[in-house]
Amino acid sequence: MTAPRRAVLRALARAQRPLSVEELHERAKAQHARLGLVTVYRTLQVLEELGLVRRIHEQGACRSFAASSPGHSHAITCERCDKSSEFNGDDVCLLTGAIERKTGYRVSGHWLQLVGVCPSCRKSGAER
Repeated sequence: MTAPRRAVLRALARAQRPLSVEELHERAKAQHARLGLVTVYRTLQVLEELGLVRRIHEQGACRSFAASSPGHSHAITCERCDKSSEFNGDDVCLLTGAIERKTGYRVSGHWLQLVGVCPSCRKSGAER
């Protein structure tokens, strides 16, 4: 693990919400001033392959990234404040099994991200 990669991982771990590549680059540069944008992209690719980071999708595109725990988990993102949390993905396995039985397909993978309003925004009355 190189110093630039540690800077990227540290910036992700400290983030309170998913970060775009550009935001991540700026925050990680505080730890490693000579960090290049290409290094951020490459680091994100490696971290994603290791299951330590996940893409956070917005309407029509993937624009940000968040730290991820090892294992089968998914993200739920607040549509008001953009905060992202993880939830255990075991229930998804039950769902994919039911879908396999119903359709005859063999599921080889999936992407799942839920969107809603977080408890803080609900409490503050931001939910519509």
